[in-house]
Amino acid sequence: MTRVRVFLMLSLAVFGGAWGQSARAWWNDDWAFRKEIKFDLSKAGADIPANATDVPVLIRLSLANFGYFADTAPDGADLRFLAADDKTPLKYHVERYDPQAQIAFLWVRVPRLSGGANTDKIFLYYGSKTAKQGADPGGTYDANQVLVYHFGAAAGSAQDSTSYQTEPSVFKAVVNPASLIGSGAQFKGAETITTPSTTALRLVPSQGLTLSAWVRIDAAQHQVYVAALQDSGKELVLGIDGAQAFARLGGAGTPISVTQGNGSLSTAEWHHLAVRAGNGHVTLLVDGVEAGNAAATIPEIGGTLTIGGSAQGANLLTGELDELQVSNTARPNEWIVAAARSQGMVAPLVAYGGDAQKESGGGESYFATTLRNVTVDGWVIIGVLAVLFFASVGIMAGKLIYLSRVAGGNAKFLAEFRKMGDDPAALERREGKKEGGEEEESAFEEGHESQLMSALTSSKEAFGISTLWRLYHHGMRETMKRLEGQPAGADRVRSLSAQSIEAIRATMDASLTRMTQRLNAQMVWLTISIAGGPFLGLLGTVVGVMITFAAIAASGEVNINAIAPGTAAALVATVAGLGVAIPCLFGYNYLNSRIREIVADMRVFVDEFVTRIAETYS
Repeated sequence: MTRVRVFLMLSLAVFGGAWGQSARAWWNDDWAFRKEIKFDLSKAGADIPANATDVPVLIRLSLANFGYFADTAPDGADLRFLAADDKTPLKYHVERYDPQAQIAFLWVRVPRLSGGANTDKIFLYYGSKTAKQGADPGGTYDANQVLVYHFGAAAGSAQDSTSYQTEPSVFKAVVNPASLIGSGAQFKGAETITTPSTTALRLVPSQGLTLSAWVRIDAAQHQVYVAALQDSGKELVLGIDGAQAFARLGGAGTPISVTQGNGSLSTAEWHHLAVRAGNGHVTLLVDGVEAGNAAATIPEIGGTLTIGGSAQGANLLTGELDELQVSNTARPNEWIVAAARSQGMVAPLVAYGGDAQKESGGGESYFATTLRNVTVDGWVIIGVLAVLFFASVGIMAGKLIYLSRVAGGNAKFLAEFRKMGDDPAALERREGKKEGGEEEESAFEEGHESQLMSALTSSKEAFGISTLWRLYHHGMRETMKRLEGQPAGADRVRSLSAQSIEAIRATMDASLTRMTQRLNAQMVWLTISIAGGPFLGLLGTVVGVMITFAAIAASGEVNINAIAPGTAAALVATVAGLGVAIPCLFGYNYLNSRIREIVADMRVFVDEFVTRIAETYS
């Protein structure tokens, strides 16, 4: 598949045209391919009006937007992210990379996202045979990100992806490998995850604190905690009451609570919940939208972070969590919204562009992009159709040559036959003389028909593969067979009975039928191509669309950029099927008309020949 891809890209470089795109500088010649990734903060996309800086953005790769896992290193060691200038490397790390399942979850730190715009982009480079692992989990996050749990590691293993390495002391949740973003943590109303107090993991009034997580519940619950930072009667809680999210800040005085003002959390669906404490307010955000806000005096809180319940073992959650993050600063709304709208099942912030190859100068055609997204099953169908197409072309070419030779021989024979006048045996006698010499001529004149038949049967045909010559030859052979033994002389005329003439016609009709079958030989393969080509193409398209939607469901990437490449590639099979059927349809109709003309000439000749025999020998 890689060779096909190289051929297509080189062809595009030579021919260019409307399909091509302008070339750009290439970051490093050791990398063969790159993919453009855009960020859409406009109202049509993520709808983020303000700028966001140092955002860790999730890049989901799947069959829906990336069909070239085979061109990468098995562990993704050759992956590199470059800024829009195509010069500045960006920090990133891999949460999951599975070329067999054709899915990957990559986190990249984007220095700046321009509010309200859709012009920002980065490049993903891949396809280097010499690259070493370049991931930097700690560098993916800024200094204020003090904890990130992907939940991708087993209980007891390192969980924190930041450089602070804030690991849990107790991990009782069940790891679900097929969660929202790779793995997640399941809570069944009795499990918690406990992270001990650290100097980094604390709420400082002058800095603030932001806590967020993806949550899914199957039913309404009473006062359960998603996460709680608690220290000596002080706490910052992000929780769920009924089917609504809430946040609570407790200090020396009366706790300040903020409840989701409008709507509720849909059960069995993922929601991004976040609480921000700082700048004199407690703010609750649900799916990137501010759901509540309250003024508050921010206390300093250190202590223990408990996930899935409280430090006292109460308020236990029943549900699933993924991507829990804590920052020791009050993150602005746009930063939180960018996280919510790049990580979920619907991620309008990230738009996946086309892939390019170094040899082509970075340009790529839409046609090449479509072919690059064709799945293995699609290539199998296209391969079968290609075999069918070339076999059909071979049959049509061979049949056209054959029919042209038959028509040419028939025309030559008819011209000679009509010169013979009323003597139907004249042409046979002449050809026999050419091959058998004076012995054949004298045999015919003396009435030794058996000798003449033997000589004519072994003689070369003078008219190539003419079907009319064969009909004539078979007719004369049957005529001579029935005249054999009748004496010839001035006072006696050899004659044929009506029954003999009908027998001659029957023999010629049988020869005509066999020759008609020969003329129609292999034409059935063209009908198979005409009828079967579109259906095979449709089968490839249906399977390709099924795989595309299955990959989208697995990756959670639901937007036009995820659907379009796979769907377009699936339609290639239908185009291939039509590409087989249409030429075969035209060729079949033309060849069939030529065959009908030849058969009609044969039928007319049989009638004409039998009539002449009857007139001559009756």
